[in-house]
Amino acid sequence: MITIVAVDEKFGIGCEGDLLYSIPLDMQYFKDKTMGKVVVMGYATLLSLPNSKPLKNRTNIVLTKNKELKIEGVIVCHSIDELLEELKKYNKEDVFVIGGGQVYSQLLPYSHKAYITKIKGSKFADTYIPNIDKLEYFKLINTSEEYEHEGLKFTFNEYINTNL
Repeated sequence: MITIVAVDEKFGIGCEGDLLYSIPLDMQYFKDKTMGKVVVMGYATLLSLPNSKPLKNRTNIVLTKNKELKIEGVIVCHSIDELLEELKKYNKEDVFVIGGGQVYSQLLPYSHKAYITKIKGSKFADTYIPNIDKLEYFKLINTSEEYEHEGLKFTFNEYINTNL
């Protein structure tokens, strides 16, 4: 599986259920990478999507402890073990972890790759992911040129998990 996320300099990813930044090129990058693929998320992330609906043209999987949860058009898993069993049905290159903070933290060790959009600067955040640069099992293998949107500078970065 592949983790895909945009982070600020402190590895903040969100505040009060919203992304910290809205950068059209990053949104397009996310769409290009995940279209036609499998996306794994927590329930709060699903609720944060437009109209609280699953992403179109993707297989949506929600990881939640809520045993009663049933959502049309969504595969619901209630544990990491159940999720990993479900993911055996798909090519690992086709599975993307898309949030939120707890799901990223739980699944990062299982991700063989990570696409991290790094935004220069920081804002108040209440949701963070582990700093991938400090995880000894992840290695940076590619960094894009620097882009800018409304004064905000950012790069697209690709990491591999050397443990997998």
